[in-house]
Amino acid sequence: MDDLRYGTRDKRGNWAPNTPLEVAPFWTGQFNKIGRWLLGYIWPHNTVFMAVTLAYWYLVLPDWDVMRTFSWGWILWLHAVNSAGIFVLYGSVELFYYVKRKQGTRFKYNHKFPSESPSDVFWFKSQNIDNFLRTFLISVPLWTLVESVVLWAFANGYGIWLSPDTHWAWLALLIFLVPAIHEVHFFCIHWLIHQGALYRHVHSVHHNSMNPSPWSSMSMHPVEAALFFAEMAWHLLIPSNPFVALFQLTSTAYGAIVGHIGFDKLEITEGQTMDSHAYTHYLHHKYFEVNYGGDGVIPLDKWLGTWHDGTKASDERMKDRFRKKKERANAKARATPTG
Repeated sequence: MDDLRYGTRDKRGNWAPNTPLEVAPFWTGQFNKIGRWLLGYIWPHNTVFMAVTLAYWYLVLPDWDVMRTFSWGWILWLHAVNSAGIFVLYGSVELFYYVKRKQGTRFKYNHKFPSESPSDVFWFKSQNIDNFLRTFLISVPLWTLVESVVLWAFANGYGIWLSPDTHWAWLALLIFLVPAIHEVHFFCIHWLIHQGALYRHVHSVHHNSMNPSPWSSMSMHPVEAALFFAEMAWHLLIPSNPFVALFQLTSTAYGAIVGHIGFDKLEITEGQTMDSHAYTHYLHHKYFEVNYGGDGVIPLDKWLGTWHDGTKASDERMKDRFRKKKERANAKARATPTG
């Protein structure tokens, strides 16, 4: 497929889409676009995450009587399933698009592949090995820990467990709002770990992967991973249901790959592609201080001045913000007495 029908490629070979990013149309009054936006909101990603959640709910989770007590048996079972699920999903995308390179660099934002850029910032000087090991040694165990604690809490009567028989309308709305809850939670923790020492000692681990690939999705410092997966615990604080909490967690864990695919479209068959929705977060990896949240369901970046839609106008706004930030820092330094 000719990717230049949909975007442009610069002199270095990096590709960018022609269409600027947009926040959800109901925030901008573009009500004629809501139908198309709603379809993209539901399909394919959230449909896949719901299917995964249903599989966990009916095929993976132990009985609630079992989960009333912590034991290695059921916790290790969840860990094994989580590990296998991530290995299959992330590994499949990595294998076809980064190892076999079935579509070359078509629709790839950064024309290079991580394996072509060894660096001392990574374990064994390899982004792929580093990201893979951090995923399975740090992030998946912490995901399982959060999952186990929240399920144990529900099993022991903590939280407000609503029945779908009597509260189906609220729970249906809550399921629909799961991505919005994720955007708010992710924006808050993400902005926080971009500050000062937290960035230097915690989040910089993730940002070492400036050219992200699927294994970069969960390549995190333990503090970041714990904050990231703690999103599930919101359903112990609001009237909810463990199924909705599980959907929140599975869409967070399996959905982490969405922003790190590195391609704007994945060619499934000749002439058929799937939109990745990766560009918003790719711009964050590229510019660091933009797009802390998600795709604009709850457009906190837009409201707080950190939104980048991929256009030159956004580049200028970003540069102006960086310039003012530098001027404030310089003024503060001059005002600070020395010696």
